[in-house]
Amino acid sequence: MSSTELPFVPPANVLPKVAPVRVAEGERLRSVGLPGITLTVRSRPPAREGLPPALYVHGLGGSSQNWSALMLQLEDAVDGEAVDLPGFGDSPPPDDGDYSITGHARAVMRYLDACGRGPVHLFGNSLGGAVATRVAAVRPDLVRTVTLVSPALPEIRVQRTAVPTGLLAVPGVAGLFTRFTKEWTAEQRVRGVMALCYGDPGRVSPEGFRNAVEEMERRVQLPYFWDAMTRSARGLVNAYTLGGQHALWRQAERVLAPTLLVYGGRDQLVGFRMAQKAARTFRDSRLLTLPEAGHVAMMEYPETVAGAFRDLIADSSRDTEGASGGGAGMSGSTNSGS
Repeated sequence: MSSTELPFVPPANVLPKVAPVRVAEGERLRSVGLPGITLTVRSRPPAREGLPPALYVHGLGGSSQNWSALMLQLEDAVDGEAVDLPGFGDSPPPDDGDYSITGHARAVMRYLDACGRGPVHLFGNSLGGAVATRVAAVRPDLVRTVTLVSPALPEIRVQRTAVPTGLLAVPGVAGLFTRFTKEWTAEQRVRGVMALCYGDPGRVSPEGFRNAVEEMERRVQLPYFWDAMTRSARGLVNAYTLGGQHALWRQAERVLAPTLLVYGGRDQLVGFRMAQKAARTFRDSRLLTLPEAGHVAMMEYPETVAGAFRDLIADSSRDTEGASGGGAGMSGSTNSGS
């Protein structure tokens, strides 16, 4: 594994000249070279030495920036890093063009194996939730706990508002959409995304909106932007159709790590009704429901999500100590609404 501080300059035939990716105060970015992929990793120095490591995985169309607010809230609890999945944020496309859930999960596992930080507290949102579920199921040695915010797990009845995102997986649709929206400004695109992903877009500060517009302007200049979106959407749809041991719900059953599930009552992409199914499926789970939140609760209510995570690790530590001392061990699933 090779690691260099950003700014990272990719080959000229891969990227045009675009504005540098935004780095919040106190954060840093580095580019990590691994076999077949190059990942950009966002980190925030922990408040003190010796804190347990954490890794954050974003959703479809997102980036490591989606976790900045939660990383700040948890800087005194974990040594946090957030990864840009291949083709997203500031990470270039994978060499093999594999944007499947397995491909993204493989990228996360490669990074954790190479950096030697595992086991980590693993966080995932949306697509990243499906990726985190797969990682925790197949490599339990890499995971301490799992926190899933609106995880993209298969639904029998998909919400109507989620259909357009799924349609990106259909060959030719992305090209049509690109041509149809070519005159849209970055502000229009960002308002559309926020209306879809936030329970209340009004919670976004003017500064947050400006930053999002700046990032959108940067991303749409990337020649692989729509390809990464399309192939990742296709990979997610394909994962929904897998059966047997590779089925996402089957893999959720295999997750042994204590799991925090976070669902928003105004989520337009992941059905709120799936919260109870998830709580029943993950073996050692607790459920946080936020009636006013949308698809990105960690951005809308970072303090609340951080508090629930602190409870998770505190209870997990007590249960582990109890087990080592001859106690009853890990507790069963518990659900808490908010």
